[in-house]
Amino acid sequence: MYSVSAQVNDVALVKVPLQVPSFELDVPAISDALAKDSSIKLAYLCSPGNPTGQVLRKEDVKSILEHQSWNGVVVVDEAYIDFAPDGASLAEWVTEWPNLVVMQTLSKAFGLAGIRLGAAFADPAVAQILNNMKAPYNISNPTSQIAQAALSPQHIKVMRKNVDLIVTQRERLLEELPKIPGVGKLHGGTESNFLLYQVLDAPGGKPSNEVALAVYEGLAEEKGVVVRFRGKEHGCLGCLRITVGTEKEVDRFLQEIRTVLEGIYKSSGKLDKKEEQRREVEANDVIA
Repeated sequence: MYSVSAQVNDVALVKVPLQVPSFELDVPAISDALAKDSSIKLAYLCSPGNPTGQVLRKEDVKSILEHQSWNGVVVVDEAYIDFAPDGASLAEWVTEWPNLVVMQTLSKAFGLAGIRLGAAFADPAVAQILNNMKAPYNISNPTSQIAQAALSPQHIKVMRKNVDLIVTQRERLLEELPKIPGVGKLHGGTESNFLLYQVLDAPGGKPSNEVALAVYEGLAEEKGVVVRFRGKEHGCLGCLRITVGTEKEVDRFLQEIRTVLEGIYKSSGKLDKKEEQRREVEANDVIA
């Protein structure tokens, strides 16, 4: 969306890929890009990243904030920060770094995407510029009222309770997904409400965009379960981004992804003998 917004406003882009497979900032490459092009005014970072699900290292962000020659603003998108460990946010840093803006939203952990409301934490001088630029009446009264209610102590407790439930199911997915033949390694962090997993061309094989796309389509079209295919993203070959749901949703997802993968491998002749025997035993149990 950073690219889309920039293009809509006719703003040029300079992209510096994350390091692979760590998905950490390439600080030397970013510093070099900023030093070479004085026209760059904003550096956009996402923490936790999407689709990486990984919190950026604070020392890496600090290195960019302390760039020797570049005079611009570092924007850190923390849309998923409520699912990260305590202390992960950089919001408090805006009191120390006048060139830092931290963005958060009510769309994720609060479950209020429909009101389209976020917040920017910034130095007073930057906040004043943003206030001068904004359109009048940009936040509707219903949105304002709902947001105030959501941020009350009572509803903050509800949000945190729901986050705890999601974290519990996230841990469950981390434990159960590796047991499914064809699901590869976790490819990213565990600090968001989704996980990035590799899908393999065969049980014990290599990451495959072809199989990952087939799983994505099979889940959506045949099972009514939607994940996100991210195989075309930088460093994400064969990856699906799996959003953590309720206990029942996770139950269904684990069952359906196993079924879809089994079907794909069986049709291609890549289902290993051990898995075929397991399926035969289950079928015999059902018949018995």
